[in-house]
Order: sequence, then structure tokens, then C-alpha cells
Amino acid sequence: MISKIDYFKTKLLEEKEKLEQDLKTMAKRNPENPDDWEPAPPAMNVMVSDANELADTFEELENVIGVSDQLEERLRAVNQALEKIEKGDYGQCRQCGKEIDEKRLEANPAAAACIKHT
Repeated sequence: MISKIDYFKTKLLEEKEKLEQDLKTMAKRNPENPDDWEPAPPAMNVMVSDANELADTFEELENVIGVSDQLEERLRAVNQALEKIEKGDYGQCRQCGKEIDEKRLEANPAAAACIKHT
């Protein structure tokens, strides 16, 4: 029988892999800091003289940056949860130290706080 910790570790590792795959479609790892992702500009053939196309390119880049920032933030939370598993304090609220409800962890395995301290 699989332990509760192993179950959540598996879920977190699966999510980590998916997040990294999603990030690879719109960003690249920073060679100086492998935990940092740098958004890549969209591949669009833009004629610089066309202001509308240039504006569209910048808008698309802003969208990529926004999405990649959210993915990167979630990846950090997943990595922190995995580190807590390794330290042996996974599932404990960072505020009060009490155990996080299993239903909350099921909904969000990277949760760092109980409902009261969210």
C-alpha cells in the first residue's frame, strides 16, 4: 500500500513535469540560474514598418510573460512542497505548524498553509 506522503510526492512530481513541459513551450531556462525561466518572444514574422503588427507582437509577448510567470510561480510552490517532503515536514502549515487537511492537499498538493492561514 502506498503511503500518503508517497501519494502526494507522485502527484507533485507529475505536476512538476507538466509545468516544465508547459514552460518549455514559451520560455527557456536561464543558464545562470536553472530555477529561473526567461520568456521567449513569440515567433512572428513582423514587418517593423507595420505598427499594428509590431503592437500585436508586443501584446503576444506580454501574454507569454504573464502565463510563464504564473507557471514559474506554481513550479516554485511544487518544488518547495517536494523539498518539505524530503525534510519530513510536508503537510504542515507554515503559519501555525498544524497539519494541513488532506482534502486541501488533494486539491492542491503544493499547499503551504491550512485554510485558516491561506
